Amino acid sequence: MSRLAMIGLDCAAPQLVFERWRDDLPNLRSLMDDGVYGKLRSTIPPITVPAWTSMMTSQDPGQLGFYGFRNRASYDYKDLFFANAKYVKAKTVWNYLSRQRLNSLVFGVPQTYPPKPLKGVMVSSFLTPSKEVQWTHPREAASEVDQAAGGDYMIDVKDFRTDDKDWLLDQIHEMTRRRFSAFRHFVRKKEFDFMAMVEMGIDRMHHGFWRYFDEEHRLYEPGHKYEHAIRDYYKLVDEEIGLLLDDLPRDTSVMVTSDHGARRMDGAICVNEWLIREGLLTLKETPTEPTRLTPDMVNWSKTKAWGEGGYYSRIFLNVEGREPKGKIPSADYDAFRDELKAKIEAIPDEKGNPIGTTVYKPEDIYRVVNGIAPDLIVFFGDLAWRSAGSVGTGAVHIFENDTGPDDANHDWDGIFIWDHPAKVDVKKKDPYSIYDIAPTILRFFNVDIPEHMIGEPLF
Repeated sequence: MSRLAMIGLDCAAPQLVFERWRDDLPNLRSLMDDGVYGKLRSTIPPITVPAWTSMMTSQDPGQLGFYGFRNRASYDYKDLFFANAKYVKAKTVWNYLSRQRLNSLVFGVPQTYPPKPLKGVMVSSFLTPSKEVQWTHPREAASEVDQAAGGDYMIDVKDFRTDDKDWLLDQIHEMTRRRFSAFRHFVRKKEFDFMAMVEMGIDRMHHGFWRYFDEEHRLYEPGHKYEHAIRDYYKLVDEEIGLLLDDLPRDTSVMVTSDHGARRMDGAICVNEWLIREGLLTLKETPTEPTRLTPDMVNWSKTKAWGEGGYYSRIFLNVEGREPKGKIPSADYDAFRDELKAKIEAIPDEKGNPIGTTVYKPEDIYRVVNGIAPDLIVFFGDLAWRSAGSVGTGAVHIFENDTGPDDANHDWDGIFIWDHPAKVDVKKKDPYSIYDIAPTILRFFNVDIPEHMIGEPLF
């Protein structure tokens, strides 16, 4: 049977891979020329968690029961959990392949910490707290990964939101070289039917360096020494992909995917500052400098709504009989939520111009809503603006991220490239769906596709 290698490039942007730098990326271009490619529509929201798990399970975030990195475990104000692999109940493609006695190599795929048993080898993702814990399956693979990486496999770049750009650039390049080196080591063993890796470096580069190359970014500086940093990094990734292709068995089918894309960030909407001005959020005491909102700062008896910051905003309502000190009568919930949705969609930019914000109700976009979803899911300016959760900023609009330097926001479409040696008739879609990947992988290995998967195989 043929093998399948999936190269995951977190945050890889279609406008850069397919258009702007296509000629600078000979290995990716060759895969495009020989196979099929197109945009890959991400999850709602288009962020790493839950997008990669949705790709590997063909389940939407509502079905999975998590809506971002941090989620509510109950309706208590402080009860949050971090969505690691312990909370992933849906079966991934390697679970199904293991049952068919097929070997998988899973390297750095988000939400694989703590690593769970499979038939093969797993190296957990950037969400691993440190290498002091078990980060591989089997445990003894850790030393082999380190050795193959050249001494110290880097799970992620720590504190990538920094102004020390020279350090950041060096760390990202080193992380990428080591990850590809370690992955190639295992590939050369030719023991695996399915081989999947996810490289986080493109995401870190976009957030750290986007302002230096995008002429439309408000902080763009022509001729800056980092003007070509992202392009040069894409070229490095392409070179590493070329080395990997040389090591793959000849009958290997190669798929390249990203979980979402990227775009410039125009600014941030301080969602909690706006809720305070609307009289919907009351603090015990207003901080005099930007401060992360925590539950102990809130006068809950006078609060109807609060929000979370991030690439998108999650709005939570304080409902009688649901939250401990609920303020909104349950009978008024629907009307209040509709009114708030309309008000948020009307928030303009700092000059009063409309920005095209979209607000979703979870039950309108997911097949089911498991766990505790936000009451509203907000994309300010269709992702041109991020959400800042801090209070004490003194403004609704700010132009730097409140959690550290960040130039880019996520975008709805990632990339999909598939070069299949057997040249099967792959369906054309514009865009492809992130939910189609898992059933396509199972079809490739002639494994029955579970009825609960919401995507469709691409051939």
